[in-house]
Amino acid sequence: MDSLYQLLDKEKTDTNRVKLMCDIGYELRVNDPEKALVISNEALLLAKKVKYLNGQSKSLGTIAIIFRLIGNFPLALEYNLKRLKLVEKTNNKKSFAGALINIGFMYVNQEEYKKAREYYYKADSVLMELDNVNDERFNIALNMGDVYDKLNRNDSAFSYFTKSLGIARQIKNNDYEGMSMVGLGNSYLKTGQHLLAMANYQSGIVNLKEAENDDLLCEATLGLASLFKKLNQNDSALFYARASFTLAQNDGFLPRHLDAAKFLSAHYKDEKNIDSSFFYLNYVQQLNDSINSKSRIRQSQVLSSNEQVRQLEIAENLALVKKERKQQLQLLFIAIFIPGFFIITLLLSRIRMPVKLIKVLGVLSLLILFEFLTLLLHPYVKELTHHTPVYEMLIFVSIAAIIIPTHHRVEQWLINWLTKNRPLFAGNKLKMKRSKIIKKITEA
Repeated sequence: MDSLYQLLDKEKTDTNRVKLMCDIGYELRVNDPEKALVISNEALLLAKKVKYLNGQSKSLGTIAIIFRLIGNFPLALEYNLKRLKLVEKTNNKKSFAGALINIGFMYVNQEEYKKAREYYYKADSVLMELDNVNDERFNIALNMGDVYDKLNRNDSAFSYFTKSLGIARQIKNNDYEGMSMVGLGNSYLKTGQHLLAMANYQSGIVNLKEAENDDLLCEATLGLASLFKKLNQNDSALFYARASFTLAQNDGFLPRHLDAAKFLSAHYKDEKNIDSSFFYLNYVQQLNDSINSKSRIRQSQVLSSNEQVRQLEIAENLALVKKERKQQLQLLFIAIFIPGFFIITLLLSRIRMPVKLIKVLGVLSLLILFEFLTLLLHPYVKELTHHTPVYEMLIFVSIAAIIIPTHHRVEQWLINWLTKNRPLFAGNKLKMKRSKIIKKITEA
């Protein structure tokens, strides 16, 4: 972490600073989410300032991850949707598919499985056009299997878990293979195919141990315990349930720990072992208290994160207002400058100045005026056409068709008007000077 801060202090390029700030935010996401949000939002503002689209996408993705980890799923979804809109502009199909997958995952966290399925389908259709995206295809297949499992559509769940297993074996990834086998084990267990469930659980456990995926290993061992319980092999059920309980306890996986404690309490109750059942029931209560305490902390973090976002939005709005104010002052200056420049030109035309200079100044006055009119019209045209280049071009061509002939006529009239009185004016001035000389000679 310190090395990242040192690199950030030394870095002068804005794009690299955005990347480093996102990396720092990602590293802080678990231990200090509030600080992670602050620096990730700073990265987002800087990326917007320098119009660095990839930096904006990375910043939005990092912020979404932080919100997901603290349990603020609505804001996590909102930032993932913002990232999706941004990625659409880059024409990077792999990033686009990744954004769709993340949105689907957010809907899973909110238990909106049908919406999650829609986004996974979209992501899958995008990936079909790409090569070398096996990791993404595996994730979609596994997530789709999980969604269908939650919807109790076992046939579809089995189909997607099988597909994910095929991809895992193709790329020779033990972790992926173990995850797919646990999914298949769950599907077989639900449909009563106990031998196939056992085979997948046991093979999955071997792969997950090699990959050191302890989180899913807890699920696999508890799944195997449930299977042996159904087969009335209580010793084996107790062995695997204890294994899940111990592993979850050592690694601090509270939800997994709670599931194992509930299983053991119920198991000992069935065995009429009241002391052991009560022992694990106490564990269940303690774990529930810990989870509820963490939930309260998360709720506090959610409220804090909402306030942080509100403050950042206020700061961003103030920056936009300041920018608009600056633009308005510039337009006001131009509006004052144009008549001022014209008056100076008019005054210069009344003194002895080269006619060519007066003509040039007159033409410049008109050019500035017409360009100013175009500048004023552009925001309204942009809003009217929703920033569609073809329509903007057609409107400005139509305006130019009117302005150009008008410009030529006004230019000719103005130049004639500025220069036509110069000879008379100069002649009158010479006559006055001669009369004064004659008067002086006469008096002398």
